[in-house]
This record gives sequence, C-alpha cells and structure tokens, in this order.
Amino acid sequence: MANIQQRLPENVPGDFFVDATCIDCDTCSQLAPAIYRDHGEQCSVYHQPETEAETRLALMALVACPTGSIGTTNKHDAHIGIDAFPMLIAEDVYFCGFTSEKSFGGWSYLVVRPESDGGNLLIDSPRFATQLVKRIDQMGGVSQMLLTHRDDIADHERFREKFDCERIMHAEDGARRIGIEQVVEGEDVVQLSEDLLAIPTPGHTRGHVVFLYQGRFLFTGDHLAWSPSRQTLTAFPSVAWYSWAKQTESMLRLANYDFEWVLPGHGHLHHDTAQNMRYHLQSCIAWMKTH
Repeated sequence: MANIQQRLPENVPGDFFVDATCIDCDTCSQLAPAIYRDHGEQCSVYHQPETEAETRLALMALVACPTGSIGTTNKHDAHIGIDAFPMLIAEDVYFCGFTSEKSFGGWSYLVVRPESDGGNLLIDSPRFATQLVKRIDQMGGVSQMLLTHRDDIADHERFREKFDCERIMHAEDGARRIGIEQVVEGEDVVQLSEDLLAIPTPGHTRGHVVFLYQGRFLFTGDHLAWSPSRQTLTAFPSVAWYSWAKQTESMLRLANYDFEWVLPGHGHLHHDTAQNMRYHLQSCIAWMKTH
C-alpha cells in the first residue's frame, strides 16, 4: 500500500501519486503513459486522470505495480483495475497484470487455446494474486508455463501447484534444480506444438529462451523489446548478465523467423507487419554490433 507520507515530489498535485518505494520497473508508464512517466530513477504522476477511461488506466497501473507504490487520496472501486486483467492484447493473447517484485515488475502473458490445441499457455510468472488466479481459472486454467529465463519465474511453483501445469525452461538457467518438468537443452529450436516454438537465445542469461506462437507472437523475455525513443527494436547491453556478444549472435538467429508482435518481459511491446519487424530486427542487430 502506497504511503502518502512518502509521496515523491515529482508527482503533480492531485489524487493519484507514486511513493518512494517505486523500483522504476516502468509498468505504470507503459500501461498508462498519459498519466505516469519515468522521471529518471523512478516513476511519477505527471497528469491526473480527468476521464473515466484515464481513471481506469490509472487504477490498472495501481493494481499491476509490483511494489504497491501507487496510491490515491480519494476512494476508488479497486475492481475497476482488478477486473481489467488479464488484459486483451490481440486475438487470444493477454497481459496478466499483477507484476511481481520478484521479477522486478516483469510482464507475463496468457495465451488462451482450446484443449484440443494443448490448452492455455502462461508465459513467465505474474504475482500469485487471488483475483488474477481466479480469473485465469475461469478462462481455462494453465496447461503449460513457458519460462523465458531465471529472472522472471516469480511465483511459478504456486501456479504449478494450482493448475498442475507443465513448466518449460532451459537447463542452463537452473531448470533441473528447481524441478522443471520439460527441460530445454543446447541451442537447437524445440517444436513444443504445431503452433509453438522454443528458441534458445543466450545472452541476457546463459539459458534465455524466446517463444514464438503461431509464427506471429514472439514472447521475448529480456532479450528484445521496442525502443520508443529510437523507434526500432532494441536490446539492453547493461543487463546482458551472461554475454552481449552471445546475445548478438542469438539475435542473428531470430532473423530466420517471421513475427508480427514483440511481447517482452521488460521494455515496450510492439506490433507491425512481419516485413517491417524483419527490418527493425536487422536494424537492432546492426546497432548491437557497434555497442
């Protein structure tokens, strides 16, 4: 729960505020960019909501915040934010909200599929929040949990216990040590089902994996995201914990695949044509080679 006594001075006066516990994960500024902004080391409110739509987005950010750093001085119906998740992104792909401090606010996604196609997918772990878990259960539960890398596994064990789902993760990120059911090894691409690939992309971590769904939706963990400032795809050399050179090689491997969506754990998501995405990926690769 945010503390009004710790309200950051960068907040504009008014109802919504961010307090000093903010860890600068940027969830709020990505969900509601008209309300919140990253002012440097943390986020703050720069525009108070004026419409119902803006208030809804502000409350969604409040619910999604991994550290409970967003508060209000007025009373609001919390369900306006709670019931908005999972939030539809496109077709059968949803953003879970309820990010976890254990994953530094990393985003997780739900893919709703018929049982005949293998059932629902949960990509990385959100917070194990009662309201979210109940809603996921109503939407068909979780058959498989795809874990991109060790940083963003959060409450994976609790989701495993609740839904009896099969977890998939790479051996090099300690999958066996934490009891993962299906362990990916080496750098060969794994066909998990007719519409789903696991593509090893070492770099951020030694065992990082991205998942390509339907040849269109690329769940990229901490490997690849959209840069609003540069208006192209990007990677993050400051958090290449394993190897920036290896991450660059991994990015080159992605050039063999078409995709229309980049859905990262950290950073901005983006949608474009497969042709334009290929152009932006090549631009990212060229940039990485000089950094």
